[in-house]
Amino acid sequence: MRARPIAVLAMAPALTPDLFTPEHHARLATLALLPDPQPLTRFDDARAATLLARAEVLLTSWGSPRIDAAALARAPRLAAIIHAAGTVKGHVDPCCFERGIRVSSAAAANAIPVAEFALAAILLAGKRAFRLQRRYAEVRNYRLWWNEVPPIGNYRKVVGVVGASRIGRLVMQHLRAFEFSVLVADPYLSAEEAAQCGAEKTELDGLLRRSDVVSLHAPSLPETRHLLDARRLALLRDGAVLVNTARGALVDGDALRAELVAGRIDAVIDTTDPEILAADSPLYDLPNVFLTPHIAGAMGTETQRMATLALDEIERFAKGEPLAHEIRLEDLARIA
Repeated sequence: MRARPIAVLAMAPALTPDLFTPEHHARLATLALLPDPQPLTRFDDARAATLLARAEVLLTSWGSPRIDAAALARAPRLAAIIHAAGTVKGHVDPCCFERGIRVSSAAAANAIPVAEFALAAILLAGKRAFRLQRRYAEVRNYRLWWNEVPPIGNYRKVVGVVGASRIGRLVMQHLRAFEFSVLVADPYLSAEEAAQCGAEKTELDGLLRRSDVVSLHAPSLPETRHLLDARRLALLRDGAVLVNTARGALVDGDALRAELVAGRIDAVIDTTDPEILAADSPLYDLPNVFLTPHIAGAMGTETQRMATLALDEIERFAKGEPLAHEIRLEDLARIA
C-alpha cells in the first residue's frame, strides 16, 4: 500500500449516528490519515478551508454539503469521493467528474435491505396480511378469512418487477426461492438477461395486466416521473397489489389515491410524493394500504454495511486498485 491518503469526513452527524462503529473508526485510521475526526457539515468556513486544502479523499454520507466548483477550488489535492450511502446526485456536482475525481457509492450495500423489505412486502401482501390484520382488530372473532379479502395466497402468483436495478435484480434473485412466475420490465434489459434473473422480459403494460403483485425498482428520473399514470394503474387487475420501495414520483399520486379509495387494488407504500403526505391523506387510514415512512433503505445497524463498503473502497484507492463501485459521469443519466 502506498502512503496513507489524507481523508476528510463530510456528513451530518444527526443523520449518521449508527454509520461508523468503533471498529470502523479503528480501520479507517489504518487506511488513511484523518486530520479531524469531526465531519464537515459545510464547505465555506475556516475549518473547511483548512481541511479541504489537505484532503485527498472525501468520505461522505447523508447530509454532505454539495461538492461544487467552489468546494473544489478549496480542495486542490482531492482525488476521490467515497460515499457511504446511496445516490451521489444530491452532493456530487458533475464538475467533480470533469476534474477527474473518482467517485464511489455504497448503493450496492443499501440495495440489500430494500430488496429484503420488498420481498417481505410481496410475501405478506400475497397473504393479505395487512388487510387481515386490520380486519381482525375490528371483529376480534373468527371469520372465514379467505372470504374477507381478494384472492389470497402466494402459490403460482405472478410478480412483476419494474426496473432491473441493483435492487430489482436482488428481488428477482430472492423470488427464486418461491413458486412465483416473475415478469420484468426494463428497457435496458435483454430477454437473455431477464432469463438469467429467473424472469420473463415483457413490456410494462403487459406486466401490469398480468401481475398479481407489482414491485417498483426503477430510478426516479424526469422520464420515469409518473411512469404509472392513471391509464397504467387502470391496467392492474382487480385485487392486484402495488409495492413501492423506490420513489413516490414514479406513480401519479392523484391517480393512485383514486384507485385505493375505490378499493380496487391494494398497496404497500414506503415512498410517497411528497415525502410526507398531508395529515388528512386517506392513505393513512385505508384498510387496503400499508404505509411506512421510507424505512426500506439502510437504517440503524444496516448502515454499517455501507460503512464497510466505503472503507473497502478507500483501501482499494490507497493500494492504487480499481474501485469496485465507481460511478462515472455517463452513469448519472440512468441511475437513482
